[in-house]
Amino acid sequence: MNNPQDIRKAISTEFRRFEEAYSLALQSKDSLLSQVLDYIHSKRGKQLRPILVLLSAALCRGVTDKSIQTAVALELMHTASLVHDDVVDDSPLRRGSEAIHPVWTNKIAVLVGDYLLTIVMHILAELRNVTILNIVSDMGTALTAGELLQLHSGESMWISEAQYNKVIEQKTACLFAACSEAGAASTGATQRQMTAMKQFGLHLGMCFQLKDDVLDFSDIEDIGKPTMNDIRDGKATLPILISLQRAPKEEAAHIREIAEALASKSEHIDPFVAEQEIKSFVLRYDGIRYAHQEMEKHRKKAIAALSIFPDNKYKESLITLLNCAINRMK
Repeated sequence: MNNPQDIRKAISTEFRRFEEAYSLALQSKDSLLSQVLDYIHSKRGKQLRPILVLLSAALCRGVTDKSIQTAVALELMHTASLVHDDVVDDSPLRRGSEAIHPVWTNKIAVLVGDYLLTIVMHILAELRNVTILNIVSDMGTALTAGELLQLHSGESMWISEAQYNKVIEQKTACLFAACSEAGAASTGATQRQMTAMKQFGLHLGMCFQLKDDVLDFSDIEDIGKPTMNDIRDGKATLPILISLQRAPKEEAAHIREIAEALASKSEHIDPFVAEQEIKSFVLRYDGIRYAHQEMEKHRKKAIAALSIFPDNKYKESLITLLNCAINRMK
């Protein structure tokens, strides 16, 4: 993200309240749990999701105490999903540092993720807001379904573009959609406003994941995880899927063979050479350009969703957040 501080300016006071509440939620009297939670807190990211909750609330009817607690709940749920994801994917890094499970163990990581989810349940119970509860519950269901769909698809890397879109909508975009819709709901917004904010968050989330997929083919080393990570994990993303559709059959078959060998950690290939060949292939058939074109479609839909709201600093900050998600370099 280029300037997350600039995006937060419109809600600076509210964001400080969120940070205090989030820090409080990550406290524990248990020694081991406290260590892990402190580690999680020290490695927190840009916290785009709580920013989205608060900006959405501000745009509708103003940030309330429920908005702050909703932001905490959704950030904790996001954090829990990352802790679990890293175990499932056996990812050693998260945000440029060691993930939880290499520092402690898989069992501890899973249990800490579960603990975070119980905190989410407590917060939602205290909110006494059925609308927000339903939004978060539906998002959790979609998130898990997306993970399972990707794992099932992982039996064959080569999914269709429609399957790919379904996976990223459920794995990534649904959380952004829940943040913006729940932020609106925390203020007592109208159904029209909540629907508009949900659509904004959905298309923002699609842009965010598409950009992640583009960055995975870059030569940038400081994006918070190794490049070509998806291919090594046996996950084919949009840039390579589209390139395979456009390439001659023999060349496409050759790239599939290399990618599958890389994913299986075959000793018969040089990983660096294989990665460079795949990157060159994707560039040659404009897979990156196609992903950028899809991002632009989602960007326009996201901005259109905000058209029902008057122009103000909160709307401007949401559009800045959208553009930064697309233009970020890590």
